[in-house]
Amino acid sequence: MEASLVFRIVPTIQKYDWGKVGRDSTVAKFFEAGDNGVPFSIEPNQPYAELWMGTHPTSPSHVYGEPHEPLSTRLSKKPDFVGRHVVEKLQLSNGSLPFLFKVLSVNKALSIQTHPNKAEAEHLHATRPDIYKDPYPKPEMAIALTPFYALCGFRPLSEIAAYLRSTPEYRSLIPDAKVEAFLAHEASPTPEGPAEKAALRELFTAVMTAEGSVFKEQLNKLASRYQSGGALTEERPVVDLVVTLNKQYPGDIGVFCAFMLNYTTLQPGEAIFLGAGEPHCYLQGDILECMANSDNVIRAGLTPKLRDVPNLLANLTYTASPPSKHTVAPQPFGDYAIVYDPPTPEFAVSIVNVGSGKTAVLRVSDGPSICLVGTGKGTVHWSDGALPVSKGHVFFVSANLECKFQADGGENLVVCRAFTQV
Repeated sequence: MEASLVFRIVPTIQKYDWGKVGRDSTVAKFFEAGDNGVPFSIEPNQPYAELWMGTHPTSPSHVYGEPHEPLSTRLSKKPDFVGRHVVEKLQLSNGSLPFLFKVLSVNKALSIQTHPNKAEAEHLHATRPDIYKDPYPKPEMAIALTPFYALCGFRPLSEIAAYLRSTPEYRSLIPDAKVEAFLAHEASPTPEGPAEKAALRELFTAVMTAEGSVFKEQLNKLASRYQSGGALTEERPVVDLVVTLNKQYPGDIGVFCAFMLNYTTLQPGEAIFLGAGEPHCYLQGDILECMANSDNVIRAGLTPKLRDVPNLLANLTYTASPPSKHTVAPQPFGDYAIVYDPPTPEFAVSIVNVGSGKTAVLRVSDGPSICLVGTGKGTVHWSDGALPVSKGHVFFVSANLECKFQADGGENLVVCRAFTQV
């Protein structure tokens, strides 16, 4: 029997300890609502951190109703489903998608981390394949489903300088000569210039390589001062963050990143993009996340996992800017839809919101799509088939296929679609 051009797939769940617990987790509620044909009940004390939708070998999706057929196996038999142009342009291996689509439910900080570019990923994989298990870059985008808190990218130079002046515990980790060299550039009209980047690199390196006994003593002093109400006015924007991070990861050098990375809040529907070499840390909330099909993460703090400080320091861009640099603003994308289109070829994400009884025509893509039904129920129609879908269902749409989403229930049908268009 000929394989359908649109078909349901079954996602997988990751139960990392930073995930939201039980029914507080959007991840768990999506999987439960999806009725995926596998035994599942939400355990009240279990963390449900990530929902994975894709072909990544760490936790691949499989075809609904076919538990022994990974999605990658179906796609390897049907390369046109991915799109031959996309496969060739992005140099995809047989059966692989260009992206990995996720939902994250974050209860505490993940880690201070970055992701490598293509050349760096190839080098890391060649030299440490036990840690960096694929040779691919991992640009990523986060779209808030609830209020979402994150550290993203280096703060403007002037903000970092202000904390050096206001917070002696932070400044004490850095040799005076490096502090003075950095302060000489704080008002630079070219914050992305080579001298400015070098000064920022020296400053951040000094913090992240500070002697353990030194930074732990200073962190204890800092947390005690903040908890006793001794914060200066200039420090108030980071007081709660520092106290919370130190409670989650006591005595961790990553807490001091609060003074160097942008602290930002996303409201539902707002999005950020993090390219290679941008330091970041997701703190709390629920998001849609889409990334290139890689699991390469270089960590240096706020984590019980392996810390690779030398490679993190070597791979950062050291670009200082406001958090708005990372914003991805949604744009209209046909009837009833918007699109988040970051500056990377592997993926974009559209949100289709169709009123009851109405139909939305899905924009044709020359690459594959994975769709997650966020709310409502309806039917996907294409030239020679139809598929009923409802909240929590995940389905695949083949490349170059024209199809329609029809809302059949009493509420809007909302479909979140990750896709490739090259």
